[in-house]
Amino acid sequence: MTKAKRVALYLRVSTDDQTIENQRRELEAVAERHGWEIVATYKDEGISGSKGRDKRPGFDKLCKGLARREFDMVASWAVDRLGRSLQDLIEFLNDLHAKGVDLFLHQQGLDTSTPSGRAMFQMLGVFAEFERSMIVARVNAGLARARAQGTVLGRPSGMTTEKAQEARTMLGKGVGVLKIARQLGVGTGTIQKIKGEMRAAA
Repeated sequence: MTKAKRVALYLRVSTDDQTIENQRRELEAVAERHGWEIVATYKDEGISGSKGRDKRPGFDKLCKGLARREFDMVASWAVDRLGRSLQDLIEFLNDLHAKGVDLFLHQQGLDTSTPSGRAMFQMLGVFAEFERSMIVARVNAGLARARAQGTVLGRPSGMTTEKAQEARTMLGKGVGVLKIARQLGVGTGTIQKIKGEMRAAA
């Protein structure tokens, strides 16, 4: 007998007057049809998808469960429930892939445990990589334009030129602020400042 797939649900609504119950009912019905076992339900109520992981306790717990591979699949109502930042989404998708955990998105009809779902997932990866390349190109062009106009581009205190450049490269590749700060041994505020400069330059 085939072992039931262990599934974690992630539910989120942006405002307090919305409810997660519709999302829960739909996903529970899908799980029942497929014979999946729901082993955990994570939720963020009244929290915008633009908020980072540190401001979304439910999503943070989901990521910790993913790191421990406590489930085989993450199921959510739609891609925008997971987040609205492309960089954060790509980082999450990469984490899923690294752990061999599948993703089911109800509204998009995406199920990476199926051949067609894996193909769509790979296509999303191609577009994401293209988007990252475009971001890096726009940022570099913006920085060059600023220098040509005589703007002095400083760097946050405590950052060497090499570290600042490495931070820009990692941000352009979609790596999260927290991860970069830990890797470079600087504060998240420092990385946020660099990220803001990149956005302004783009």
